[in-house]
Amino acid sequence: MAGLRSEQLFKMSVALDQDTAQMLGNTPRGTRRIGYFKGGAFEGPNLRGEVLPGGGDWLLIRADGIRAPDVRLTLRTDDDQLIYMSYQGIYNIPPELLQRILGGETMDSSEYYLRTTPVFETASEKYSWLNRLVAVGVGTRTPTGLDYIVYAIL
Repeated sequence: MAGLRSEQLFKMSVALDQDTAQMLGNTPRGTRRIGYFKGGAFEGPNLRGEVLPGGGDWLLIRADGIRAPDVRLTLRTDDDQLIYMSYQGIYNIPPELLQRILGGETMDSSEYYLRTTPVFETASEKYSWLNRLVAVGVGTRTPTGLDYIVYAIL
């Protein structure tokens, strides 16, 4: 049986729009917070471009404190092709550590766990290979948003 192999697909930075966040509060599923993205950028060996404004995260904070991101966004490549990207994941960070990050401190991402499973959808022939790809994202929380390294699983 072959071992798991991966290669870096791209790095992505996304800025959160703190002014438009919606805190729904405690729902039957957990504490729901909806946050929207101002935009961002991504770059890798085979694709690069911008994260368009308007995407967002329908974050669920579970009873056990685990944050479960549910993200939808649109990428526009530097050659003007659109790629829909959605992902879910597991984000395990102690609340006091998150508050320190939001306060401007830089924390090593080894102090918490943020992993996602991106799925891509595009009509672009050039990037149609993304439609058949399994990917994993490793995330870092910043004071103003999120940074990811997204890997293609080969």
